[in-house]
Parts: sequence; C-alpha cells; structure tokens
Amino acid sequence: MNELVSLNHGSGGKKAHELIRNLFAKKFGMMDPLTDSAVLKEDGFILAFTTDSYVVDPLFFPGGNIGKLAVCGTVNDLSVSGAIPKYISASFIIEEGFSLNDLEIITDSMAEEAAIAGVRIVTGDTKVVEKGKCDKLFITTAGTGFINPRFEHISSGERIMPGDRLIVNGSLGNHAIAVLGARNNLSFTSAVESDCASLNHMIQSLLEKCDQVHFMRDLTRGGLAAVLYELVQISGEGIIIDEKSIPVDEPVKGLCEVLGFDPCYLANEGKILIAAGADECDKILSILRAHPLGKKSELIGSIVDNQNGKVVLNTNSGGRRILDIPSGIQLPRIC
Repeated sequence: MNELVSLNHGSGGKKAHELIRNLFAKKFGMMDPLTDSAVLKEDGFILAFTTDSYVVDPLFFPGGNIGKLAVCGTVNDLSVSGAIPKYISASFIIEEGFSLNDLEIITDSMAEEAAIAGVRIVTGDTKVVEKGKCDKLFITTAGTGFINPRFEHISSGERIMPGDRLIVNGSLGNHAIAVLGARNNLSFTSAVESDCASLNHMIQSLLEKCDQVHFMRDLTRGGLAAVLYELVQISGEGIIIDEKSIPVDEPVKGLCEVLGFDPCYLANEGKILIAAGADECDKILSILRAHPLGKKSELIGSIVDNQNGKVVLNTNSGGRRILDIPSGIQLPRIC
C-alpha cells in the first residue's frame, strides 16, 4: 500500500518524527540525537547550522508576520544549541500576483528582527511561481553560528541526569492561539498576541552566568509535550511535571477550554525548555525573570529515574496522567 503524506506528517508529533527518522535521517545518514541545529566540528571550530521553512497561514498575525517568524525561528534554533547566531540566508517562493507592498512590509520585519538579534542576512534566492502554484509566500532560511566548547553538550542532552530541574521562560500557547484567531477572523474578548521573539540575548546572558544548563530546546510545533517526549527519549530517564506550575495566560487558558485544546501541545515561537542542575535552579529563574522575554519563567518539573522513560503530569485535579507525544496535528500551517 502506498501511504500518502498527510498534514500530520508536518505536525511535530508522532507522524512527523517517524517521517524524519525513517526517511530523511535514514537516507541522509543523520545520526542521533536529531537536534534543532547540526553541531559541526572542523579545524578546531564548532559550528551550529540549521535550516527551516515557513508556511504560516495567515502571513500576518497579532505580534508578527512570516518574515519576523522566519528570523526568530532560525535565531532560536541556533541559540538553544548553545551557539551565538551570526549569519542567515533567506529564500523566497512568491506566488504571481502577490502584493509588493506586503512583501516590503515582510522584508522590513526581517531586517528589523535581524538587527535586534544582532545577526546578518547575507545571502538568499527568489523564485516566482504561477498563480495557484503557491499559497502567496513561502520563506526558507538557514543559519549559522559559533559554539563555545563549554556549551557543545547542550543540544545533545548528554549531561542530563535525575534531579535536574525543568524550566520554561514564560506562558505557553500564545502563538498558536494568535494565528488561529487571525486565520478564522475570531474576535477575542482579551487580545492574544504571538510570543514570536529572538531569544539569543536572553540565552547568552544565562549561559555566561551558569554552568549547569544541561539541555535547551524551543517549544515550537508539538509544543511542550513534544519536547518533553524527546527529552525522555534522549536521556532514558523519566519526567514529572506539575500542571499548576505551567504558565498559561488566562485568555489562552479560557480559549483552550472552549476550543478543546491542551496548552501543552500548542506551538510557541518565543519559549524554550531548559533542563539544569538543581543547584542553579533559583539562579537561572532569577536571570530569566530579569529579562523582558523571561518575566513569567517558572519551574515546572524534574528529571527522575523512576518513571520508566515516561512523562507524568500531576494534574490540577490531584490525579496523574501520561503526557505523550501528540499523534496528529491540532493546528496546521502554524509556522
């Protein structure tokens, strides 16, 4: 039977992981762990290299647009690998008839965000396709940065151990809900904006002052749940999370209850998960909360050795449930 590609293959969930591991990684000889950036060593240098494509619908949403998203996503993939982002390429596939005014707004956003992050967009490509052959505009970026040897372990998670604390730098789900609202012209009682932001300066300030950051990953497609699942696969340990400690803004929480979404599975574009030694937990929280992009940082759980490689959620109601990787997709075209 010839299986067909579905939207679930791009969800960041189980189908996406199977596609990446069983097809792309296998054919291309990519080795575990599969991280947000490849970490490459050559002639004494350690280079981080990442690439991503952006197909978000709609192109403009509260808090950002596809251009800002493309720069932030690339910067963050490099940053959570312990790298200092330096250079980005940007390629555009543009549908015939697309507004040049909108294109200028989007590229202005890219230039502005690159300046904020302190990176340079240095090369790219442009293709225009016939009307109906592309949905307005797709952007593909690649990025490089340099890694201090002190931090080359971060993306692999090789130093993760029982007792490590798990921290997120703020409220979850805002990006997904903001894009959903813009896509469906929903009028929310309280405004919800995407958390789209470049986190490299916050991350670098953390790494400069702390020695026990063992792992970082940004919480994009598949959200917190997908990264926690990935973390237990990497470490072989278990995880316990307290639902009451997971920061979620009230408007997002209310909309999730109405729409049937779980914030743990929603995409973010300005949030990361950090696994760090218990001795530095308070210090890390203090550093994050002092930064504008980490004011709502919270300790949400721990790495444990007694859960058989599972993610266990202590629920608000006093029970427990397994937080598994999402099998399908809640919202397509989210990034």
